[in-house]
Amino acid sequence: MLSYPPTTYIIEGVRGPITFRTEMGLVPFLVTIFVLGFFMSLGKAAVFKHIPVYYPNHVGAVGGLVGMIGGLGGFVLPLAFGSLLDLTGVWTSCFVLLFVLASVALTWMHFAIRQMERAALRRGEPGQVPELPEMQGFGEPGITVPPRRAGPIADWRPEDEEFWKKGGRAVARRNLWISTYCLMLSFAVWMVWSVVVARLPAIGFDFSTDQLFWLAALPGLSGATLRIFYAFLVPVFGGRLWTTLSTGSLLIPAFGIGYAVQSPDTPYLIFLVLALLCGLGGGNFASSMANISFFFPKAEKGNALALNAGLGNLGVSVMQFLVPVVVTMSLFGALGGQAQTASDGAQLWMQNAGFVWVPLIILGSIAAWFGMNDILSAKSSFADQAAIFGRLHTWLMCWLYTGTFGTFIGMSAGFPLLAKLVFPEVNALKYAFIGPLLGAVSRAATGWVSDRYGGARVSFWVFVVQIAATVGMIWSLDARSFSGFFVMVLLLFVASGVGNASTFQMVPGIMRREVDRTEPNVPEPQRRSQAERESAAVIGFTSAIAAYGAFYIPKAYGSSIQLTGTADAALWGFLFFYLSCAALTWFAYSGPRGVLHDLERRPRLRTTSTVPA
Repeated sequence: MLSYPPTTYIIEGVRGPITFRTEMGLVPFLVTIFVLGFFMSLGKAAVFKHIPVYYPNHVGAVGGLVGMIGGLGGFVLPLAFGSLLDLTGVWTSCFVLLFVLASVALTWMHFAIRQMERAALRRGEPGQVPELPEMQGFGEPGITVPPRRAGPIADWRPEDEEFWKKGGRAVARRNLWISTYCLMLSFAVWMVWSVVVARLPAIGFDFSTDQLFWLAALPGLSGATLRIFYAFLVPVFGGRLWTTLSTGSLLIPAFGIGYAVQSPDTPYLIFLVLALLCGLGGGNFASSMANISFFFPKAEKGNALALNAGLGNLGVSVMQFLVPVVVTMSLFGALGGQAQTASDGAQLWMQNAGFVWVPLIILGSIAAWFGMNDILSAKSSFADQAAIFGRLHTWLMCWLYTGTFGTFIGMSAGFPLLAKLVFPEVNALKYAFIGPLLGAVSRAATGWVSDRYGGARVSFWVFVVQIAATVGMIWSLDARSFSGFFVMVLLLFVASGVGNASTFQMVPGIMRREVDRTEPNVPEPQRRSQAERESAAVIGFTSAIAAYGAFYIPKAYGSSIQLTGTADAALWGFLFFYLSCAALTWFAYSGPRGVLHDLERRPRLRTTSTVPA
């Protein structure tokens, strides 16, 4: 950092002045700055993670004080940098100050922790102060934090009916609704390109068909990749902190889209970067589902996950309905920028497609921080969760969930542009929101079906319906019938929504059977806890793999049209994939020799309680 801009140093040595020069190119400097900023953000998260460890009963007050003092750095440090530059005339003096501050903070923290450890040892309570709190989780032995409005919860027993009725249900529902709202925003930002891309040529952007399909597909690629990492972060950082940060990160693509679409001179590369950043919304699904799975008992887990995911998926439909409306009006006045003139002479404010989400995202981040909880017993390292990669059923469920959620999110991303290209005489954008709406509602409304009749049985029939719907889509395209094609698309959305709930409902039962089979000598409570942790990790990881549907379905349509002139080749590929999903579900899970065959036909011991929508 002391090498940019180029700096020459002169030191008075024993034998005279010693001169040396340090220099760094612009690109290495920018990379170094990025790395520094990344580790600063990690340090901020680590600081806030210390607070519940040392101040478990005063998290809000201490967190607010730390945040306030830290925020002052944004005011004081720029003034200090300018003063140093005036005093020394050396540009790099600001980095010297940062180095001194970091060194003082490291030394101060080390001695403060050592003092706390010695004090705890004198009291005979060495376990109260962990040696490395950031590696050992939030809660420590002997510290019991009761359920509260927000913050960590040490004692969480959802399978205990008395505990559940006296307060557990209320806490779980509050976290569910906040998580659902944040997830809805995540899906809206993730899929916003499906509407924006279709409008870009009309306001002067000269992009080819292949370039437009790439823009529609890239959020799916980045979102799916981020889900792989997000799936494991809730047990590491805690659901409350991670939901707050991940929701706030949506502001980056929201603002970026708002500024980029205002000028046709914006390079295509900028749009590619923004498309990738929209994937931040896609990654949030994995962490949201993993987090909510810890709050509910097994009897209600399927319905809770269905509500969280189904109403969260509703963000796609809300976005596809809302964005075409808000781009026709000056929603933010002079603050929102000037209108663009479309090819038909209409006035459009395409920047509203991004800006409209900004206040909603800020509200979601605030609600997550002040309304959600961390379950301390759910804390685990990545190594504890990595056991799922060695289980065959993890990969089988990835395949099946790709058939359901991959279809939902891929069709949500690809249908608007596909319909516009295949049926140019029809304004399909008016109807684009209906499919995601039906898929989201069917997911949220049918979780109880899987809880009652078994996720494997429901999933098998879902794939049968998807096969029939795909055959109908192929026939309708060949017959040039938009109405028939659209009806089959809606049927595919409904089936995928039901399947999204049913496949996730299968996971806890599968992992419980798998843990019992592979670790029979472990005490039952530990096996149950391990199964719950692995179930959450599997749910998050399968959602990550399935999210690649948002990439391969639009790209498959684009490649099929480019190579053959029609989308039939892509649909035939999807048809064979659904056939494999139906066969796998039957032989591995729902058939006579399936893992869940007996479990799903066993009389229920506990009546399912439904979370009201």
